Amino acid sequence: MIVYLLSMKKSFPNKKHLFFRQQLLRWKINHPRPLPWKEDKNPYYIWLSEIILQQTRVEQGLPYFLKFKTTFPRIQDLAKASEDEVFKMWQGLGYYTRARNLHATAKLISSKWNGQFPNTYEDILALPGVGPYTAAAIASFAYQLPKVVVDGNVIRVISRFYGIDLPVDKAEGKNQIQVLAEQTLDKEQPDVFNQAIMDFGALHCKPKNPLCTSCFHQKECIAFQNGNPTNYPVKSRRLKKKTRFFNYLVIRYKDQVGLQKRTKKDIWQNLYEFPVIESTKPLDATTIKENPFWINHLVSNQAELIACSKGYKQTLSHQNIIAHFFEIEIKKPFDENNTPFFVVEQKKLPKFAIPKIIDCFLKDKSLYLF
Repeated sequence: MIVYLLSMKKSFPNKKHLFFRQQLLRWKINHPRPLPWKEDKNPYYIWLSEIILQQTRVEQGLPYFLKFKTTFPRIQDLAKASEDEVFKMWQGLGYYTRARNLHATAKLISSKWNGQFPNTYEDILALPGVGPYTAAAIASFAYQLPKVVVDGNVIRVISRFYGIDLPVDKAEGKNQIQVLAEQTLDKEQPDVFNQAIMDFGALHCKPKNPLCTSCFHQKECIAFQNGNPTNYPVKSRRLKKKTRFFNYLVIRYKDQVGLQKRTKKDIWQNLYEFPVIESTKPLDATTIKENPFWINHLVSNQAELIACSKGYKQTLSHQNIIAHFFEIEIKKPFDENNTPFFVVEQKKLPKFAIPKIIDCFLKDKSLYLF
């Protein structure tokens, strides 16, 4: 099969591509999928939706798109916002580099192109946070340029239909998918075709329980003919995720609470959090008081440990975070000159963009704090 695929231009005749394309377009007519960024060809809204939907399901991303569209109806409005405002709007979506790039791109377009979104594939691809897939999506949906999109849905559909045995997360497999996607693209209506294949992957050729028994691709789909569609796409062995333990100190004095900003090049950069002690294993009521942070910054304030939370877990693409929250009251006021954090009023805490794992803890408390 691998040797067969290496000469795929000869192996897969045009009629197979044509069958694939025509059947998808027929399916699309009978399976409309209305979404707000499809309502017009506004490149700003299309770009906004594509950035939000990177690593985010449509159902989760839709409310965020509507919120951004309402708050920042023009790209110049987004450019004028502060980073903290953008992060707060983004809170809960994760992968905050997307939000950072979103803001940077808005400012770039406002200054370099006077708020007019670039209209060539090359200029779109040069924008911060825009890769080949996103650039192709914007170019085809907004400007009907003949660029094929290759997202997870497209990879799955093509790998099953053509029976690609090489790992699609490796260069050779990626290249085969890209070539086949380009060969099947309807260049007369790239926007319609791209939306059709993505919707087909999301609604019909699903990762689990694909609707093979009612699929019009049956007679040509290699995965179906082989009886193993869920074995595709093939992926290489993944590395084991690293586990990190975060011990958050929720330090309160009357109506004030300690907070800090994550400024290092790490996860959640520029988000806000409670003072944190990272450890190789979870700390408990005894070991937290033996930590240098407690000794150096809390003992003199007559700190009292009120409670320790259950463990909270957040799974990221390359690591798992396990967090515990230690609720602490101090008898003496904060001395901000001698602490590695700053002080905010509890009622103002909702204004700060925080990691999802902290938001989960606060929601469990049914209040913003205690």
